[in-house]
This record gives sequence, C-alpha cells and structure tokens, in this order.
Amino acid sequence: MVMYRRQRVPGGTFFFTVTLANRRSRLLTEHIDGLREAFHHVRQRRPFETVAVVVLPEHLHAVWRLPAGDADYPGRWRAIKSRFTQWVGKREVPIPRTRSGAYRLWQPRYWEHTVRDEADLHHHLDYIHYNPVKHGLVGRVQDWPHSSFHRFVRVGWLDRDWGGGSLDEGGRDYGE
Repeated sequence: MVMYRRQRVPGGTFFFTVTLANRRSRLLTEHIDGLREAFHHVRQRRPFETVAVVVLPEHLHAVWRLPAGDADYPGRWRAIKSRFTQWVGKREVPIPRTRSGAYRLWQPRYWEHTVRDEADLHHHLDYIHYNPVKHGLVGRVQDWPHSSFHRFVRVGWLDRDWGGGSLDEGGRDYGE
C-alpha cells in the first residue's frame, strides 16, 4: 500500500483539488448551497481562510491559509466532505455505498500542494479561476458563478474580462 505523506506546515497556504467519486456527477454545483453550508460550518469550528475557490460539477479547487500554529487541513477536509455528504443524504439524493455500507460520494484522497511563495500562489490563483474555461463549461471566466473570481473583481484584484479568451490566446499554459 502506498503511504501518502502530506506536508504539514503550521499556518501554511495550500492548494487543493478535491473530487467526487463519480466524475460524471453534477452534485457539487446542483447542491452548491449544501457545500457552502459545509464550508461555513467547518470554518466556524476550525477557522481557515479561503483565499480562492472554484466549484465545478464534480470537483473543486481551493487555496486555504491556515491559522498560525495549525496544520490540520486533513481534518477540515474530512469534516467538509462528511457534512456535505450528510446534507445531500438528507435530500434523498441517491449516493452509492461501499460493500461495508459507507457512503461513496467522494474520492478518498485529494491533491494537496504547499504554496511556496507569491509566484506559486499567483499561478494557483490563475489556475483556479481559469478552470471552468479549461473544462469547457464557459467561454469566459466571468461567466462561471461558483468561483472566487467574482470576489477578486469586486475588490479590484482582477479585471472583469480577465481570462475571457480561449487557452490559445496569449499563449498562457494553465495545465494541471
């Protein structure tokens, strides 16, 4: 069995990709209110800053900054996944189960990357905000509703038309 070693940096900034087990599902966007509630609930009990986030139908990307002295992002993700699963289950949405009866809504693991510096942070922020265009969900970043891009525009960090063209425009690589 592969041993996953996560880098634990107290007060660190991290990029995440978290994915549903069914890559054809649309549960995250169809039940965005439940996902928001799960984030809010966990953040109230275990504070963290969501620097940026984008929610697509079956996966999400986020950059979090943890409080000084705290490196427990796995516990926070576990709680968010659990809370959202419960929220969806209460709405009688069919969720597959494992042989043991446990819900099989989420992939058991997720991608985590420790943000090294400002350049690395900005690369991941761009990646997050451009992701709906990359996946062909919209033609312009501004057209995807489930993104922190809109907050970045409101506070003046990005222009409304940022990332509005195709991947070929400007020669920028937004690969994973």
